Amino acid sequence: MKKTINYLLLAVIASFVSCTNSSNTKTNEVNAIKYTKIEQAAWLIGKWQNKSAEGESQEIWEKKNDSTLIGASYFVVGNDTVSSESISLEERGSELLYIPTVKNQNDGKPIVFTLTSSTTNQLVFENPNHDFPQKITYTQIANDSLIAVISGVVNGKENSQNFPMTRAK
Repeated sequence: MKKTINYLLLAVIASFVSCTNSSNTKTNEVNAIKYTKIEQAAWLIGKWQNKSAEGESQEIWEKKNDSTLIGASYFVVGNDTVSSESISLEERGSELLYIPTVKNQNDGKPIVFTLTSSTTNQLVFENPNHDFPQKITYTQIANDSLIAVISGVVNGKENSQNFPMTRAK
């Protein structure tokens, strides 16, 4: 009887050790996920600005985690913020998504744009079903400058707006 209890105890311990090792392996596999698409956008991180006669635009990007950058964009005239949006740039599965939420537009709901092409210094996101823009492009000109372009069709005509920015010191 004592021998049977010892074998049973040994089996329980072996089973516990096996489950613990299996759990650690699964944890290590989850931790080993590599987010490569979001890395293509790392050059966005920082504070960008453009001062013009119309006002000042600012865009601020920071790393939230391994799969997400968060951004905020503002346009200020005098002391008034006339437009603002929050942006999330997220790698989900095999896609990189640009998700802006513009205050006082679309009932405060986000719009999803999907990365359709990229190079080391350019990211192109598109949503052909959105009214305007249907395309958002970020191009890094140099380490301290970029241009963001929103474009698409409005009333049957091609339209685009350029937003050149320099890295804030």
